[in-house]
Amino acid sequence: MIAVVDYQKGNLKSVERGLIAAGGEALITADASEIARADAIVLPGVGAFADAAATMCELGQMEAIRDRVRAGVPFLGICLGEHLMFEHGVEGAPEGNPACGLGLLPGTVVAMPRCDAQGKAFKVPHVGWNTIEIPACGRGVTVPPCGEGGGNAVLKQSSLRCGTARGTSPDSAALLDGGQAEPELSSLRSENAGAAFPDSTPQPGSELAFACPLFDGIAPGEYFYFTHSYIAPTGSHTIAETTHSVRFTSAVQYGDRAFGVQFHPEKSSDAGARVLANFVAIAARG
Repeated sequence: MIAVVDYQKGNLKSVERGLIAAGGEALITADASEIARADAIVLPGVGAFADAAATMCELGQMEAIRDRVRAGVPFLGICLGEHLMFEHGVEGAPEGNPACGLGLLPGTVVAMPRCDAQGKAFKVPHVGWNTIEIPACGRGVTVPPCGEGGGNAVLKQSSLRCGTARGTSPDSAALLDGGQAEPELSSLRSENAGAAFPDSTPQPGSELAFACPLFDGIAPGEYFYFTHSYIAPTGSHTIAETTHSVRFTSAVQYGDRAFGVQFHPEKSSDAGARVLANFVAIAARG
């Protein structure tokens, strides 16, 4: 059973439906004891970091989730759920006193900058379709062209290597169930999706593929639906990046079976359904 954590902030039914459509058995629950018995955990994403963290602590969910994830239970954090994997977050917290998260990953979740390095203004919240790319530090694998050993066969680790974490980068303006529907992919693109960092970002059709099992069958450059105002820090935990005003962490990994994504897979058409199916498959492996 996959526990979909209810911390009284909505956006639960669409996640539950997505998991069930992917073949999973899902249960929405606020009960810490049920979360502690679950075979896998999904932490959805709506609300402000500080408010969500306070509610989770009050309900005993924070400790239950932290203990289960550290014990190796499959976990997926979505949008704000990804943010809560980190040590701290400033959203909704008093200035200078960030709220505490699960503490599975290091760093503080901060506001997305409203301008890029050249001073160009960007809309924040970042709402719409945007691509995910292999991080500039190169957490990808090379794959042969189609017809040479299979399109997804891994040949070798990328020659790129992660260097020093690039520091704290600047979520949770997520749509509630029953809110405004997301635009069609064909009619909305992020202001700069895939336009920046061409020297370090593998393009669709390149020989690099995501190494993470959550992204099995997902090519670099695939579009997902985002809606957020805050971003997680970049580091060795980063498994995908996206560009909007800055290049930011859009997916993370903790251990072998715990993941977080900045985008909303439940609102991301076929690509999002594939991500949820991959997570269901990871959970089924026990």
